[in-house]
Amino acid sequence: MKVLIVEDEIRLADTLSQIMSQNKYLVDTVHDGADGLDYAMSNRYDIIVLDVMLPKRNGFEVVKALRKAKISTPVILLTAKDEVSDKITGLDSGADDYLTKPFAPDELLARIRALTRRQGEVVMNELSFFDITLNLSMYMLQKDTKSIRLGHKEFEVMRLLITNPCVVVSKDEMISKIWGEESDAEDNNVEVYISFLRKKLQYLGSKVNIATQRKIGYFLEGEK
Repeated sequence: MKVLIVEDEIRLADTLSQIMSQNKYLVDTVHDGADGLDYAMSNRYDIIVLDVMLPKRNGFEVVKALRKAKISTPVILLTAKDEVSDKITGLDSGADDYLTKPFAPDELLARIRALTRRQGEVVMNELSFFDITLNLSMYMLQKDTKSIRLGHKEFEVMRLLITNPCVVVSKDEMISKIWGEESDAEDNNVEVYISFLRKKLQYLGSKVNIATQRKIGYFLEGEK
């Protein structure tokens, strides 16, 4: 399961990220509302943990923008305020749950489990394109009865491509969303994992190709 954490308190964000990773969740972390909205608009997350008091855009604004864009990803709002009016504002903006700081990590995890169960039809276990299927829980790429396991970075690259079918995903976007904005990863890092994935598609006998848009990025296409 993929979790987006939007929290400007760096220590808390790091703690939450560590807790999620220990519980086998895939985690992206950003520290302001503008980046949070940008990441969330990719619609590649199963749940979003979103602070209310953020730089650039507050949590209420982020949720409202997501719902306006028809992004239905469950959102848990975090806030240091315990005012009823703030809770009402958050829920009216489109949030699914509300947790007041400080909170026990186990309570947050329980609320995440409850929301993802409730959103059963939204939280998918597989993504498909043409003749391939990406299993989100097993990190497996499959074609018919044949399958192959992907490494973490291979999985993230394929997930980004398959959730944006036939759309060019730039190398910069891949680096930002997979390696992180502060990473020292470069274009050749992306090229290496694209090469790995092409070999695995060939091994599966898939008619899916990772096509190159020269000097821009990559996209998936299927041969008929």
